Amino acid sequence: MALERIQKVMAEQGMCSRRAAEQIILEGRVKVNGHPVRLGDKMDINRDVISIDGQRIRLEKKQEMHYLMLHKPRGFVTTTSDDRGRKTVMDLVSEYPVRVFPVGRLDKDSEGLLLLTNDGNFANLMMHPSHGVSKLYRVTVRPRAEEEQIIALSKGVTLDDGTVTQPAVINVVVDEPGRTVMEMTIKEGKNREIRRMCQAVGLEVIRLRRNAMGAVKMGMLQPGQYRELTKSEVAALRAAAQKGKAKAQTQQSQQQAEERRQKAQKRGAKQTRRPARRG
Repeated sequence: MALERIQKVMAEQGMCSRRAAEQIILEGRVKVNGHPVRLGDKMDINRDVISIDGQRIRLEKKQEMHYLMLHKPRGFVTTTSDDRGRKTVMDLVSEYPVRVFPVGRLDKDSEGLLLLTNDGNFANLMMHPSHGVSKLYRVTVRPRAEEEQIIALSKGVTLDDGTVTQPAVINVVVDEPGRTVMEMTIKEGKNREIRRMCQAVGLEVIRLRRNAMGAVKMGMLQPGQYRELTKSEVAALRAAAQKGKAKAQTQQSQQQAEERRQKAQKRGAKQTRRPARRG
């Protein structure tokens, strides 16, 4: 009997990403064999029955993975369903024969490249903040961006929640009275990050379009249209994420080693200052 963590099963079966699965479990919406489950519980996909919100989910023992690129138009929300009745990106892929879900999100007023898949592990790899897959945006702001504001954005700014963004690569495309059009490349995935970055330096984003992720470009794909990624595109995205993951692990190891070194120095300093005992 092969037991696997339930959130891992949900992700691999294309129900949602691993993070989303964990949240759904924490909300008490998942049952196995009729019993509520907790985060970390395991199940046997060959024998156990899983349900979400009372609806049984049929599990496939061997599932074919699908990867789509969608040109998300403005006005659509990036979610699998919306209780407010708004248009979702799922409406645009409703005719696709396999159930997929969005990888990350673009807010309602943003447009451009959005990935969808039924591969939960791939989605988790793409969305993890430390993996650093680059994302290229075309950003129109008002008023005209001054040189000081562009330099600040490129170095990293403090957001409204106190976090500091990583440096961004910025190329000014149009510079005219009243507005500036920039290409911005970032490697993080904070909520509404570009808009919040610009707001932090006194600029308002009036149009935002994501044109690329890693080496994968949206190209001539029209708003509302989608296509399957090629095998080479999927491989390129995986490679970029794995490279970022390895770099993050190396940095973490170096930081931990430096912390251990500093602690050892402090212990050594205390022992040096300790007065000698009199005989």
